[in-house]
Amino acid sequence: MSQNQITLIGAGLAGSLLSIYLAKRGFEVEIFERRPDMRSAEISAGRSINLALSVRGLHALEKVGLKERIMQIAIPMKGRMLHSLTGELNLVPYGRKESEVINSVSRAELNMQLMSAAEQQGVEIHFNQKCTGMDFESGELKLHDEVTNQDSVTQKEIVIGTDGSASAIRNDMARALDGNFTKDDLEHGYKELTLPAGRNGQFLLEKNALHIWPRQSYMLIALPNSDGSFTCTLFFPMRGDLSFESLKTKKAVLAFFKEQFPDAFELMPALVEDFFTNPTGALATIRCQPWHLAGKACLLGDAAHAIVPFFGQGINCGFEDCTVLDECIEKQSGDWQKIFQEFGTLRKINTDAIAELSLTNYFEMRDHVADSKFALKKQVEFALEEKYPEKFIPKYSMVSFHRIPYSVALAKGKVQEKILAELCAAITSVEDLDWQRADELIKN
Repeated sequence: MSQNQITLIGAGLAGSLLSIYLAKRGFEVEIFERRPDMRSAEISAGRSINLALSVRGLHALEKVGLKERIMQIAIPMKGRMLHSLTGELNLVPYGRKESEVINSVSRAELNMQLMSAAEQQGVEIHFNQKCTGMDFESGELKLHDEVTNQDSVTQKEIVIGTDGSASAIRNDMARALDGNFTKDDLEHGYKELTLPAGRNGQFLLEKNALHIWPRQSYMLIALPNSDGSFTCTLFFPMRGDLSFESLKTKKAVLAFFKEQFPDAFELMPALVEDFFTNPTGALATIRCQPWHLAGKACLLGDAAHAIVPFFGQGINCGFEDCTVLDECIEKQSGDWQKIFQEFGTLRKINTDAIAELSLTNYFEMRDHVADSKFALKKQVEFALEEKYPEKFIPKYSMVSFHRIPYSVALAKGKVQEKILAELCAAITSVEDLDWQRADELIKN
């Protein structure tokens, strides 16, 4: 064993990218991955929600020379296209500038690209190897071969758990350290559906937008794919009078979609098949502390801080983890205890913040985006940003178009809410804005 050898658990998005960072620093890297190689085996559908790649994630890719490669499979989305019950469309831009877009990218395609890039850097990926836990005293890593059904044990010096929200490394670490671990389930789940391309790959909805059908207690969203189709996701209560529990028949599903999402319904010929074939996914926020055990093991990505997907920051946050850990490795020169400790200190406050921001954004997307007051506040935000570019950057922009720490965006966002509430209380148009009062509030 050697401290030049690093073992990662999980070849998902964060694990694959992290392995590239480590390999570029000269470490010998191997990854144990539970799934088969998705580049040669078909992975079941239903859990491949498209990702919204923005500045933090793009910066992480750029640092290892992968930004241009990944952008070839991405589709820019300039705003939220809101669909009313009666079919009216309203595009609400994400940012004030043309360049302020988020990018729709297939989770599977991105993962395959990152795994191939990792192997090109000399990373060895062992597929069908499920990690069932670790004995941190002995350094024994416990594995189960999903093909042969055999268990094995191997000794490892440094292990980083990038094995997602159900992390076996985290669970054993929490037991070993009597750590603090919480999993807060959202009462809503999700179902992936498909809106296919038209003839010759035609996009049947606006290509460069994230489509939302906001219906207060639930919503449907759609993100574009490069083949002209859209990946749709229904976020819906798990239980109750109107819920996944209640939509049990073909007739009920058809009636619900026809009434609530009529323009989408007309474009989804496989709706019933998708609804009853694809699994219903659960959503949860995971928080834990600490993230590391001495210099032996550390958690990164969803294993440490899984969040709900409503700010589009899950992948961006995980990729930002990789850049921060890389900076800690640079600074601490091989002292893994200090590296892991500093990484946890730097990231914990920010991942807690994006967890809170993501939950808040769910209610905004679901309940408020169709409200005229919401549109007014967006216009006022952009007007304030234009006049005070150094002092007022809208919360959404701080998170998606800047690398301002999430904790700072959360704190400033709360102040902004108070400013916007006061400025918008008595007006119906941005032209009526009281600029003298705005100036006082911004300066204070």
